[in-house]
This record gives sequence, C-alpha cells and structure tokens, in this order.
Amino acid sequence: MKNVFDFKHLKGDLFGGITAGIVALPLALAFGVSSGLGPSAGLYGAIFVSFFAALFGGTSTQISGPTAPMTAVSMVVIAGIIAVNDGDINKALPAILTVFLLAGLMQIGLGLMGLGKYIKYIPYPVVSGFMTAIGIIILVTQILPAVGYYPKEDTAFVNQFKPEAEEMILNNILKDEAGEGILVLENFRETIKRAENISQEDILKESQTLAASEASGVLGAIKVLPGALRNINWLELLLALGTILIIYGFKRITTAVPSTLVALLVMSGIAYGFNLNYRPIEEIPSGLPIPHLEMFTTFSLSSITPYIFTALTLALLGAIDSLLTSVVADNMTKTKHKPNKELVGQGIGNSIGALFGGIPGAGATIRTVVNIKSGGKTRLSGMMAGVLLLVILLSLGPVASQIPAAVLAGILITVGIGVMDYKGLKAIPYMPRPEVIIMLVVLVLSSVWNLVYAVGIGLVIASLMFMKKMGDLTGERSVVKKLLKEKAWGDELDFPENLKEIVYIKHIKGPLFFGSTSDFQHLAAQIPDTAAAVIIRMGRMQYVDQSGLYAMEDVLVDLAKREIKVVLVDVLKQPRYMLERIDIIPDLIPKEQIFKTFKECIYWIKENVKEEEKQI
Repeated sequence: MKNVFDFKHLKGDLFGGITAGIVALPLALAFGVSSGLGPSAGLYGAIFVSFFAALFGGTSTQISGPTAPMTAVSMVVIAGIIAVNDGDINKALPAILTVFLLAGLMQIGLGLMGLGKYIKYIPYPVVSGFMTAIGIIILVTQILPAVGYYPKEDTAFVNQFKPEAEEMILNNILKDEAGEGILVLENFRETIKRAENISQEDILKESQTLAASEASGVLGAIKVLPGALRNINWLELLLALGTILIIYGFKRITTAVPSTLVALLVMSGIAYGFNLNYRPIEEIPSGLPIPHLEMFTTFSLSSITPYIFTALTLALLGAIDSLLTSVVADNMTKTKHKPNKELVGQGIGNSIGALFGGIPGAGATIRTVVNIKSGGKTRLSGMMAGVLLLVILLSLGPVASQIPAAVLAGILITVGIGVMDYKGLKAIPYMPRPEVIIMLVVLVLSSVWNLVYAVGIGLVIASLMFMKKMGDLTGERSVVKKLLKEKAWGDELDFPENLKEIVYIKHIKGPLFFGSTSDFQHLAAQIPDTAAAVIIRMGRMQYVDQSGLYAMEDVLVDLAKREIKVVLVDVLKQPRYMLERIDIIPDLIPKEQIFKTFKECIYWIKENVKEEEKQI
C-alpha cells in the first residue's frame, strides 16, 4: 500500500487514469446492456472494480472493469436466474448479485490461499476455445439489436408461446394450491376461481418471457434471425453500421483518441441532434449508487446453490483475465506484479461492485495499455479511472441515457470480433491433434450450450490427454528387456556376461503416477520365471503418487512369490519416503538391497546371484 499515494507521478497518473476512464465508458455501458442488467450495471461495475482493484491489487498500472469474458459468463447467470423468477428482473436481482458477491469472495479466498501462481497452468487450447466462443456469442447475439429486432416486441413471434404460457400459469396455480394444502382433484372450484383472475396482460407477459428465453444465446439468435431480417429497422441498422465503420476507420487516422469513444459521440450526436426516431438505452439512474441490501434480507441458499460452480467459474475466469493483463503490464513497465495480492484486490472490487448492483469485472488489457502509454505509473491511475466514471455518472447520467441502443450493439460487435483468438485459429493445421480437439470442443460447447460446463469439460479432457501422454512417454522409456537386447547405460557396459541371461534391468524414467501404472504393472508378466534378479534403477524417477506406489507394491509382491530378488538403485527422496510409509522398505525390499550407485549394486549381484540359479 506504500505506493498508493506516490504523488511524484501524479501528472502521469491523472492523465493515464482519465484516458483509460474515457476508453472504459462506452464499453462499460455496452457490457451492461449485453449482460441483461442494463447500462447502469456496467457503469457501476466499472466504477467500483476499477477503484478498489487498483487500491488493493498487486499490479500498479492495471485498469479493471467489465470485460467480454466476464460479461458473457454473467449473461448465463442473469438469464438463468431471471427465467427461474418468471422473467421478473427485480425479483431475480438479489439472487444475481449474491452470485456475483460470492464470486468476488472466492477470488479473495484464492488470493489468500496463495493460488495466484497456479492460474498459469490452465491449458492454452481451453483458453483459446473459450475466448473465440466469447467472440462468437457477443457477435451473434448483437446482430438482433443491431438490426432493431427485439423478440419480446414481435407480436407474431410472441403469440406462438401463448398456449405454453397459459399451461405454465395453470401449473403455477396448481403448485400454489398444493403448497397451501387446498388442491382437491375432485373439485377444481378454487383453481377455476384463481384462473379467472388471470388477465390477458399476465398471459402476454409470460409469453414475452418465453419468447425472450427462446431467442437467447447463439442458437436462439440464429433461430429468430430469419424473422429479424424480415423486420429490419433500417435506422437502427444504419446507426450500428456507422458505429462499426467509425471504430475501424478512425484507427487509420489516429490512435491518440479512442475510436470507440469517437463512434459513440458522433453516432449518438447524429441520432439525438437530428431528432431521429431511434431506440435509446435504458435510463441510467441519477445520483450516487445505492447498495442493494435486499440481497441479504431476502437471502435464500436454495436460490443460489445451482450457481455455486458458476460463481467459481467467474472467480477463476476473472483471475485468469486479470493475471494475463498483469503480465502484459509487467512487460511494458519492466516491473513485477504480485499475483495473490492482485486476486485479493480483484475480489474486493467485484464484491463491492456486486453490493451496488454492478456486473463483475477483471483486469482489462486494452485499458491497461492505454493507461501505461498515457503516463500511468501507480495505483492512483486506476483509482482515477473509477473516480472519472463516477463523475460522469453523477453529471452526465441523463445525457448518457439518450445513447442509441444500436450504437452500443455496433460497439459490441467490434468487441466480439476483436476478442476472438485468431492466433489459435490460424495454428489449427499445425497444432497437435489432441490440442485441436480440446480447443474445438470448448469452442463449440461454449458457443451453443453452456460456457461454464464447456470450460470444465475442456479442462477434464486436457487433463486426461496430458496424463495419457505422460503415461505413454513413461512407458516408452521404461520397457523391460534383457540387458543384452536393451540399450545399456554407460555404467552397465561391464555387467558380467555370465549373469546377463538371468538378471534383468528396469529403467524408470519420469514419474510413476496413475497415468503410467498400467505399463509398470506389466513388469511382472514380462520377466520370465528363469530370472534370478531384477535391478530397478530409480535415479530418474522423481515422483511417485499413491496409485504408482500400490502398483509397485503389487509387482514386488508378485516377484517375491516367484522367488525373484529385487534390487533398487539410486532411490530419490520423495519415492523413498513413500516406499517407507507403507513398509515396502524394509518388508519387501530389505535395506541391504538398496544401493546409491550401480557399481555398488554389481558387487551385491556378484555375491548373491549365481550363474546356475533359476536355470530351468
């Protein structure tokens, strides 16, 4: 914390923070709209995550806030909880914010447990497939608002769901009566009475909820796309296309001014200045953000239990996103971030952001780079970015509420295109097939099914493939053969000729773990009954897990039954400790049959194994 208020870089920090805050503004509004909670949620998330992650984090120049990956996963949480709450966002909000708060607390826990340094072990194919899927989700789902099509407002589409809506309303009435203990199957008078109180507005509202659910996600957007293209609002489309053209075109003129901000100001100015009949974003509340204490007063464990894994995914994703940005910042500033402290800071920012109704965020690479290039040197720059966004909220909230929804859709389309991992996609022809499979599985499942489960499945497949590869490599290097036929190590060249037919050598190269135990278990079967002794060289076996330990015990027991002597050479510290824990040493392998060098082993073999031994 000693560098938080290091004012000798004040000028650079102020300019860097202000510039990064300006870049963050349109993205915060766009991500808020995309999440389903509205532009204010994106702005609140940007304010609190940026300020508190900078204050408590471990990367001096990092700018945090809502990002594309975090928003995409948040969309899953928000849509799922709203659907469970009959499409009522106000009713669902406490549970949604509780999940976000839980994700922030999990991030704090990850940092306090010192797990920041392990984030780097998540396989690149999983990250690549996930990022490309994020881009596809944002791109496809924003086509509908870009053409001015909103499924809930399409009367013909909504009417298709009226029968299903009526059925759901009736089911809810029956469930309520069953819960109250007044449902009588022989007499539905109470059911009929309650059904008569259901208005057409109630049926329409339920139909709209079902229609919105049907059109959600990539598959839903594709389903309704033909209808959207038949009902294009040309003004909305022109606003979206104008936004996209300015974002890409202005970069060719200069990068000193953020092209996203230019597009937002120009297209919004045209729409508002010419009094065009466009669709504005939801109104941004004026005044200071107010904490949502109802998330505690109405807390229900059952309402968030199905989303515990999703909250963990949000926490891990935010950790990965932030720490990758921290590495970028380190490379630019020649500094070294503190990963665990950074996770604590991100967790505090997301927790406080959730309390005030903000969507979760993480370290944002583009905003961090802008901050550094604009002169940001210390945490003060990230805090200034948050303060600037708060000032904009308080002073320009009503003005920001006039921004066209199609303009934000256009901004998000460029974000979707930019967030895809083109490096990974281009490498598909050259990548190992298992890695291509992992990337494509995560990409497809994330795009059309479930982001959270897709990442989990990708990690499981990657782990299984890695274990198989390690097992195969260990097996290839550990083939049991007669010394005469096996390529001997340098110190084995002088092995007595008269013993080569009855003494076998096993080279274990690499760890003996659950992925390689099956190969090791073939040892007993590969050694014939004519063998008098087996030398197991363990100098290159750095590690054995419990599965490997018991596999070795089974082999040694089998060899002992067959009266074949076993000698161990150069047993390293961890394997020896494990062997002693379950008494393989000394019960199966006496200490006098364990040697530090192969030369010592040879002396024992000459003394204890005779040429005529075991010859059948």
